Amino acid sequence: MGLGRYFPYLLSAVLLLGGCERTDTTDTSAKEHGDRIVAPYGSWHSPLSAIDVFEQADNVAELQSVGDAIYFAESSGKAQGKVGIKRLDEFANITEVVPPEFNVKSTVHEYGGAAFLGIGQSLFATKLQDQLFYRFAPNQPPLPLTPNGTRHADCIAYPKGSRIICVREDHRQEGEPKASLVTINLNFAGEGDTFVSGHDFIASPTISPDNTQLAWITWEHPYMPWDNSVLWLGDLDRKGQLKNIRKIATPEQSSVTQPLFSPDGQLYVVADMSNWWNIYRVESTGFLVPVFAKNAEFAVPDWYLGNHNYAFESTNTLIASYVEGNQAALIRIYLDSGLTEPLAVDFAEITQVIKGEDGVYFVGAKATPEQGVYRVVGRGTELVYAPALPKLGPNYVSRARDIAFTTGKDQQAYGYFYAPVNPEYIAPHDTRPPLIVMLHGGPTARASLAYRSDIQFWTSRGFAVLDLNFRGSSGFGRAYRQSLYGKWGQSDVEDAVNAAKYLVAKGWVDGQKLAIRGISAGGLTVMSSLAFYDVFHAGVSYEGISDFEQLAKGTHKFEAGYLDQLIGPYAGNQNRYRELSPLNHLDGLNEPLLIFQGLRDQIVPAQQSQKIYEALKAKGVPTAYIAYDDEPHGGRKPEHKAAGLEMELAFYGKVFQFTPAGKLPELVLDNAAALH
Repeated sequence: MGLGRYFPYLLSAVLLLGGCERTDTTDTSAKEHGDRIVAPYGSWHSPLSAIDVFEQADNVAELQSVGDAIYFAESSGKAQGKVGIKRLDEFANITEVVPPEFNVKSTVHEYGGAAFLGIGQSLFATKLQDQLFYRFAPNQPPLPLTPNGTRHADCIAYPKGSRIICVREDHRQEGEPKASLVTINLNFAGEGDTFVSGHDFIASPTISPDNTQLAWITWEHPYMPWDNSVLWLGDLDRKGQLKNIRKIATPEQSSVTQPLFSPDGQLYVVADMSNWWNIYRVESTGFLVPVFAKNAEFAVPDWYLGNHNYAFESTNTLIASYVEGNQAALIRIYLDSGLTEPLAVDFAEITQVIKGEDGVYFVGAKATPEQGVYRVVGRGTELVYAPALPKLGPNYVSRARDIAFTTGKDQQAYGYFYAPVNPEYIAPHDTRPPLIVMLHGGPTARASLAYRSDIQFWTSRGFAVLDLNFRGSSGFGRAYRQSLYGKWGQSDVEDAVNAAKYLVAKGWVDGQKLAIRGISAGGLTVMSSLAFYDVFHAGVSYEGISDFEQLAKGTHKFEAGYLDQLIGPYAGNQNRYRELSPLNHLDGLNEPLLIFQGLRDQIVPAQQSQKIYEALKAKGVPTAYIAYDDEPHGGRKPEHKAAGLEMELAFYGKVFQFTPAGKLPELVLDNAAALH
């Protein structure tokens, strides 16, 4: 279905990108105002270029403890987002173990995650191109261990018989791929042995310290793992066979995730039985007992495998990360007394909490350009590794303001408002900035306060930005997450519209310069907002979904039942699917729209975007269509993403009547005369 989170990428081919370049740095009416330049919002020159946003944006993902070292996956901006593996040793030395050109990425459940495993001196990793699982051993070439047509991820070591336990997705037969837990020999290639099968989805295997118990998670169609999932436990006998498999009793309507054994063999799990994902201990009776009750989220929706929000520092102490409102935090929980102490409260995002040989590590990001691998030290934390980040001075960084506003029937939605910030400029008296409402790319994704260069690209040029957590977003409990169910294409659209109205009423933005942009599922909200409401004055859709019927017929296994929750089963609801699709309401699309489309996109067929473009062009609406013939859904080329930001800036300049600073590619906008 493609509702997962995507960074924006820019597609071009149909339009002319080169030739005419602007060299103006400010509006011609700009004048000196003390040590600041008076210039219209949107026209300010920024030190953060579009290519900086993506090329200087390495990102640390998964962490793993191997002996006395920490291994981590890192995507490289300059390598077009490809992923390699690095090793951080006890002396803080960094070694590249797998180069990004190998591109470590699993596509189990389509979105992958947990694509590597370290054991001793060897590393095992899935290659994106062929999805084979390779062994990297000293002084040996990479050796594939798994059969063609299979995908593997979420692997753990199992000493019995020198094996690895992995989640397998088997694509070698007709119909849906089959899920199983398998064991793979770590020394030679082979089919492996099946441990667990018979479920639509399997994830999160974890083994007890004494290798006698195995726990894992399953869920079935039509549910997603954050809807209804089940915790299982089995015994491993002396021959390494799985016996006495039993289901742990949890409420039917609940999500369980992240099972983990303590050093003394006690099983823990995160569950949302109280509306919030909290940590529970699994008693010998099979019942779950809360470890620490809090109206906060100690887990995230498992779009990806391998999420870790907590780790055992010792038998008696547990380190856990959570999100409470707009705040990410890290705490130490004393299991014998239930007492807690804060370890970090200045982070915007904390992920991948793991136990290393010399302490607990995690990946952290702040509201300022600081992120990387951190270690818990006493009652605080220390940064031990930082990836390459865009260089933006602190005086240029816009800090978000947390907002909550009324929407729906006396409901609330949330967002982060970023005001324009640039120490070199000031806007003309009594003017307000244009607003860009940003939409995350999946119904259960989440906007956070973590520093984002793509937001600062706009704010440093004089735009206001709202990063919206519409109903359905995660981080606010199960009820809020499910408040979009049955109402996708309605509640999210209503929230975007009401958010813009709220900011106009506050006097923070110009009510005549409201734009909305989104990727994939966010692109759907863009087009629906323009088709069904008369609030926004411009829209930008990156690979936006516009036809629910096509989506229902053409999605992949992981999301095959998702629309049943978001809209309702397609059988018996065809009319509703048609009514909600902006593709069927082109008469309502009358505001300027910039469309980006990958011609290899199998989630959103190019014909849909082309049809929208042709319809708007025919009825005189200012519009442009930019396509790339070599990009699939969610393309990753930095130069395309950068070109996209520049084209988008040029688009806003034409629609809102200002001259952007710097050199921009020429944008040919059909029906541009209608703007005057």
